[in-house]
Amino acid sequence: MKKVCALIGKYFGVLAVIFLIIGMTLPTSFSWVLGKVGGVSVLSVLLGIIMFGMGMTMSVHDFALVLKRPKDVFFGACAQYLVMPFLAYVLSTLFHLDPALTVGVVLVGTCPGGTSSNVITFMSKGDVPLSVTMTSVSTLISPIMTPLLTYLIIGQRISFDPVGMFLSILQIVIVPIALGLVVKSFLPKLADTATDYLPAVSSLAISFLIAGIIGASRDAILNSSGIILLVVILHNCLGYALGFFIGHLCGMSWKKMVALSIEVGMQNSGLATGLAKAHFASLPMAGVPGAVFSAWHNISGAVLAYLYVNYLNKRFDSNYEADQKAAAVSPTAAH
Repeated sequence: MKKVCALIGKYFGVLAVIFLIIGMTLPTSFSWVLGKVGGVSVLSVLLGIIMFGMGMTMSVHDFALVLKRPKDVFFGACAQYLVMPFLAYVLSTLFHLDPALTVGVVLVGTCPGGTSSNVITFMSKGDVPLSVTMTSVSTLISPIMTPLLTYLIIGQRISFDPVGMFLSILQIVIVPIALGLVVKSFLPKLADTATDYLPAVSSLAISFLIAGIIGASRDAILNSSGIILLVVILHNCLGYALGFFIGHLCGMSWKKMVALSIEVGMQNSGLATGLAKAHFASLPMAGVPGAVFSAWHNISGAVLAYLYVNYLNKRFDSNYEADQKAAAVSPTAAH
């Protein structure tokens, strides 16, 4: 069972694409994702499970870097909440997106970084502690930043309740993460056992969301002439590029720039999908950019990691040779 779960977590990008295809070809197969059981939203439960799993993998040590390297974390948080919201505004304006798609793209931009970024940073030989800390910090401040930035970008054109979104993020994100941290603190053996299965559970939950949202909006997607995919690809890839550039401007080392690039470009698109469904129910297509982004950024992240490891690190990282020698002496030294 552990081996199966490990494979599911490892190949989440492939799984996400498969479920996206299922949503397009069998649109009603995951319609239950958008329904309710006993008056409780299934989608919110799935997001809660994902966030609980994130909490189970976190610890107070993840925030120690805030005190040790406050400058790096500060620049990272600023980049996280400046670059992607800015790109969301520019792309939605440039491509004259309709209100529903604008909402979806903006929500992807204003949500915090996703946990997939930590895995991709590790695969890319970037600064993993910085990546983990940035994800944790951006997630914890998301109840304030996501509604605020969403309101600033679209609040004058599309009506929604930022206070209600704040409360939703507390319920969907902060409470489950806090519960996960509590379990890890007081039941460490249970938490250690659960970590073998949590990546697979989270991967499946996000895949279900993708299939449900894509299936519900299939006809509209087919009539969009590929504009959704194009905007999602540009949003993600420009996020990588600008994140790296900001790291360079801030004088960061190569490993830090790699981490910042990935952290900025990869978003918690599952949360964006959930918020779109909860707060923009009258705009069904609002959840589509988040669903497509979930599938795409795992593919692009894997490709980016391959480029970093096989070409870019070797050529541009001044500490590459030293890290290789350290790794040869101690396999864990380079990390």
